[in-house]
Amino acid sequence: MADDEPLMRAGIKALLSSVDDIEVVAEAGDGREAVAAAVDHQVDVALLDIRMPRMDGLAAAKELRRLAPSVRIVMLTTFGEDDNIVRALSGGAAGFLLKDTAPEELTRAVRAVFAGEAYLSPTVTSRVVGMVADGSQPRKQEAQRKIAGLTERELEVLGLLGFGMSNADVGQRLHMSEATVKTYVSRLLVKLDVTNRVQAALLARDAGLAD
Repeated sequence: MADDEPLMRAGIKALLSSVDDIEVVAEAGDGREAVAAAVDHQVDVALLDIRMPRMDGLAAAKELRRLAPSVRIVMLTTFGEDDNIVRALSGGAAGFLLKDTAPEELTRAVRAVFAGEAYLSPTVTSRVVGMVADGSQPRKQEAQRKIAGLTERELEVLGLLGFGMSNADVGQRLHMSEATVKTYVSRLLVKLDVTNRVQAALLARDAGLAD
């Protein structure tokens, strides 16, 4: 995990290290250190602060996507500006939390992202939904163009992703196994040319599948 504030970094490390199924294998005080540590230690999940010296968290996330695309990224920040949310999600982040997040929500987010799910704090989710609701017509048309070649079942799965459902929720709703849902999600990411399920969910909302 990376944060330029030593006390914040120590607190988050202590919290995550106290959980049996999470191990903090490296920490960093800036974006460059974070990228190097994540690559060297082959981490599963990278927890990145947005505001850091030398290289900020958004640039670090982009670099990680290039050097270690299997790393799942959670952005953690005191700032909730819409442009940071958009840049983080567009850059491939699978989670976005504010630093006033409750401890149990942070651990829940790390677990969810590790499992291949997406996790946005309620505050961030409401902002994203608002941005999509105010979306432009060209963006809607582009999203509808991208989904035009999907099968009926793929559209159903994508629509439920747009509501923020987990694989288990989607499987229960569509009477499919969780493994089958994972296969559909992986196929959708390729067909839609998106990095993760967050981007797929946003595309579903842009296209009107999750109205």
